Parts: sequence; structure tokens; C-alpha cells
Amino acid sequence: MIKLVAIGKTDSKDLQKLIDEYTKRLGFYIKFKLEIIPDLKKTKNLSEAQQKEKEGELILTHVSTADTLILLDENGKQYDSVAFSEVLQKHMNSGIKQLIFVIGGPYGFSPSIYNRANGKLSLSKMTFSHQMVRLFFIEQLYRGFTILRNEPYHHR
Repeated sequence: MIKLVAIGKTDSKDLQKLIDEYTKRLGFYIKFKLEIIPDLKKTKNLSEAQQKEKEGELILTHVSTADTLILLDENGKQYDSVAFSEVLQKHMNSGIKQLIFVIGGPYGFSPSIYNRANGKLSLSKMTFSHQMVRLFFIEQLYRGFTILRNEPYHHR
């Protein structure tokens, strides 16, 4: 199973439709779940570090000790789509129960999340909104599985 954990709901209905479409498509290949952690309330009195720590605590409630945790992080490793599909295949072949990818909050991740992580992945050197990253990442998961199955989607 693959899970994507993200903080905050998607505000755009159009963007949510696309996320739903690729989530549905992905379901043909693997059990996939998008879990949304609600935005923190009353953050104006919290420092960035305190906000990251609170978000980190919430993220960890979605992760068990047996899970493999990959952070979507600007300093993570970058892959092209074919190499990413190979990474997915390696994880699937390793016998892990659950592969979890996490999109952090607006300030990134707390030290406790970095310490728990099994790896970091960057989608681009560019910065995207957290809501757009959900769509881009789910589409890349879908693309990765179509590549593994030698399906034509990747070359359209």
C-alpha cells in the first residue's frame, strides 16, 4: 500500500477533481490512500519551529514503526519518471507493508520527522504550492506504475 499524507485541504475544486481522477486511476495498480491532516488552528502565536513540531506530531500519528517514510522535500533526491518507477518497484519488492510519502506544512518538517524518515524525494528544484504538489505527485505515481506495466501513458 502507498499512502500520501498532506497537511491542509485542497481549496480548488478543479484541482481536487484532478487529484480524484489520478487517485482513481492509481487504484487499478495499487492500494493508495490520500490522508489529509487538517491545518493547525491558532498558529499566529506559534513560531515556525513550534508549528513544524506540532505538524510533526500529527504526521507521526499516521505512521507505524514498520512503515517506510519518504519526505517530499526540496533537498531530496530527484529522479526522472523512469528512475522513479524503478524506485517504486524496489520498494514494492522489498516486502514493506506500507510506503508513506509526506508533504509537510508551509515551513517544512520538524527534526523529529527528518529523524524518522527513510528518505527524501524532490519533485523539482522549483517551488510548488502544497496543493499542486499533491496532484503532481499522484500523477507521477500513476505514471510510474504505467511505466512498470509498459503501458503507453508515459509516451503520449
